[in-house]
Amino acid sequence: MNYDVIIIGAGAAGLMCAIEAGKRGRKVLVIEHAEKPGKKILISGGGRCNFTNINVTSGNFISQNPHFCKSALARYTPQNFIELVEKYGIKYHEKKLGQLFCNSSSKEILDMLLAECSNNGVEIQLNCKVTNINKLENFIVNSTDGNFKCESLVIATGGISIPQMGATDFGYKIANQFGLNVTKTAPGLVPFILNENSFNGLPGISIEAIVHYNKKSFQENILFTHKGLSGPAILQISNYWSKGNEITIDLLPDADIISKIEVNKPIKTELVNLLAQIFPKRFAEKWCELYFPSKPINQLNETEIQNLNNILRNWKIIPNDTEGFGKAEVTKGGVDTGELSGKTMESKKIQGLYFIGEVVDVTGWLGGYNFQWAWSSGFAAGQYI
Repeated sequence: MNYDVIIIGAGAAGLMCAIEAGKRGRKVLVIEHAEKPGKKILISGGGRCNFTNINVTSGNFISQNPHFCKSALARYTPQNFIELVEKYGIKYHEKKLGQLFCNSSSKEILDMLLAECSNNGVEIQLNCKVTNINKLENFIVNSTDGNFKCESLVIATGGISIPQMGATDFGYKIANQFGLNVTKTAPGLVPFILNENSFNGLPGISIEAIVHYNKKSFQENILFTHKGLSGPAILQISNYWSKGNEITIDLLPDADIISKIEVNKPIKTELVNLLAQIFPKRFAEKWCELYFPSKPINQLNETEIQNLNNILRNWKIIPNDTEGFGKAEVTKGGVDTGELSGKTMESKKIQGLYFIGEVVDVTGWLGGYNFQWAWSSGFAAGQYI
């Protein structure tokens, strides 16, 4: 069977690319090894799909070449995707920090993409596993559903995070097969593991904080888990953290503990009870147990008060590790951007071979940025394949 374009991977980037190629009259086949398309779209944002972020800039992405993503992001912006969402009457809202979510369900975004594919003549082959790819004059794709030929081949297979949902290293293998460099991969947007017994009894507790690592900092919630720490601020900083290094957490981003102590001194409040006015009680108790034994605050001298303030504002932790690819929302690293055209996503070595989305060494922050990269990189390739 002959096609102009074959796209391997029916996720966000692959579907967007297929839509744009279809609009240009290309005969397009999308091959997906899973039983349904867009599985990550469906689970994203707690089932409501954080489909973009209105504050997207190139500075929200990590790559060995931080400039690579600029061209694609400029040519297909968050507003472009919002216009598509509005065209389909999908209701959405800004949750915080520019993050846009569906009011109802992630399924609306997937249904919209599939409708656009259908309207533009795109064929989608599900439960189809690619077994081999070769290039003679054209690409020859061997699969469990037969052999296909195409002029342009797009790899949109994503990274290796969440393997339980079917993620594989297929895209990296294809890159290697054709002589393209793949940068080192690592879990991104991933929880930390702490010493086992440090924070027993705290899972489920969430606290607003500022998390620092090197020159990066994020102010959002941190969440205690059975294994350690998660929550938006932790996931964000995990993209920058290297094993064995220390992170610093400011537990008082919007509170003044020194003033609070002065106000409560006359009534001889116990320190643990004062902290329970700021934090959940279980956390206040555990904090005092680990770092600062409780006593009536009128017995604290100035040095102790300053020490308490310093500890709460500069809580230093060396995580044991991350929870790995099984819990990572994205994969850092991927196909080296030096191998690709930032304008078209085409390989500089192999004519007609394209890589888009998460399989490329471009990793976004938490909050809709990775979806925007999928839309933008898919659109970019779709204009040229």
